[in-house]
Amino acid sequence: MTITAVEELTKGRSKIWIDEEFAFVLYKGELRRYHIRVGGEISQEDYDAILQEVLPKRAKLRAMNLLTKKDYTEKQLRGKLQEGCYPEQVIREALDYVAGYHYTDDRRYAVSYITDHENTRSRRRIEQDLLGRGIDEQVLEQAWAEWEAEGGRQDEQAMIGALMAKRRYDPDTADWKERRRMYAFLLRKGFSAEAVNRAMREACGEDPFCC
Repeated sequence: MTITAVEELTKGRSKIWIDEEFAFVLYKGELRRYHIRVGGEISQEDYDAILQEVLPKRAKLRAMNLLTKKDYTEKQLRGKLQEGCYPEQVIREALDYVAGYHYTDDRRYAVSYITDHENTRSRRRIEQDLLGRGIDEQVLEQAWAEWEAEGGRQDEQAMIGALMAKRRYDPDTADWKERRRMYAFLLRKGFSAEAVNRAMREACGEDPFCC
């Protein structure tokens, strides 16, 4: 196997190409240890040692360090490791490692996220957020069930009322355009048309768009 390119990624790290294909990223000391240089050869033994020992250990430490700062979904953590240019097999090993110790748990992450935003975001908005973070739909359903079993409840009407008050919306003086503007704003926040109509109707005591 021939080293066909060595590209400096940062001051201490370089991207390595073997036989014209990107292989991995190594530190300067590792370049010396494995005699990595353009045009040089890398033995199968050294190649295996890098992929099976050096990089998995580093990826696991990287994943652990990230998780000590905040929770990540598996998708988010994968993205962070991909940014570090780790090979897919190394990323999978690191993800399996942290999952094995329950350092990553998408359902736990989802329950925590729901709990943190239960009073400020609509259910639809929370679901959009979590799906975007890589939470599987089935896991999301399980998370809602667990949250509800623990006493979780949402009052979307109260949330809508709080948002209208925050934006100083006065249903008694608002004209048709102001009502339409508020209606569109609440829909963008993830509330259903039914919930918004009900809240605005209760606020003014009539159909908010009757005139």
